[in-house]
Parts: sequence; C-alpha cells; structure tokens
Amino acid sequence: MSTQESPLKVLVIDDSNTIRRSAEIFLKQGGHEVMLAEDGFDALAKVNDYQPNLIFCDILMPRLDGYQTCAIIKRNAKFTSVPVVMLSSKDGVFDKARGRMVGAQDYLTKPFTKDQLLQAVQQFGIVSQGVN
Repeated sequence: MSTQESPLKVLVIDDSNTIRRSAEIFLKQGGHEVMLAEDGFDALAKVNDYQPNLIFCDILMPRLDGYQTCAIIKRNAKFTSVPVVMLSSKDGVFDKARGRMVGAQDYLTKPFTKDQLLQAVQQFGIVSQGVN
C-alpha cells in the first residue's frame, strides 16, 4: 500500500514517553526510521546530526515549547523545507494558527491513531524527499 520509495527519517519530539513510544511503533510499522527527542533542547541537538525528512513536535514541553523549537529549526537554512507537524492534546484554532506562524505544516491532535500518523508522513514526507 505504501508509495514510499525509501524509508523516511522521522524525528518525534515529545516529553511524554508514552507518546514517543507509540509514535515510534507506528512509524516503524510504516517502514520508517525513527529518532526520538524528549524536549526541544534534545531535539535541537539531534536534528543537525540526524537530518530528518519530517518532524513531529509536541507543543507543551518544559524548557523550550513546541512553537519555540519549531521556530528555531525553521530559522536554520538547512531545515527550512523540512515539514514540521505539531502535536497537541488540545484541538484549538489558536494553537493551529500559532503553529503555522512558526512554520509548522500541520497539526495532529493527541491521542493520534496509527493511520493519522502515517497519513501525515505520506502527505509531507514526499515533499521533503524531493528537496534533498
């Protein structure tokens, strides 16, 4: 069913171990490579080395929230074109708008299903593969 030519490198940033683990399981079942980060600082350290094709980023995190993390990643010319999908337990219009303002491509409400996650990967992963 998958139309992917090669596995995508996906970075999942979330301070919840449960969310990170379920995202990792879903993404690996979808045939993708997964890197996990537990907060924004952790993510910034990994994004340069790992060079993901797609990033899922939680909004509510300690120290550096998802909006700040996304804005910092997008400021780096190397990662401007990497799609970022925000993750939040709130399905608010304000949150979606704020996510777009910092450069996020989309917004997924937690808890997400395997299908929702893989659909987002398929939708945005193809875009980023053409860029590299």
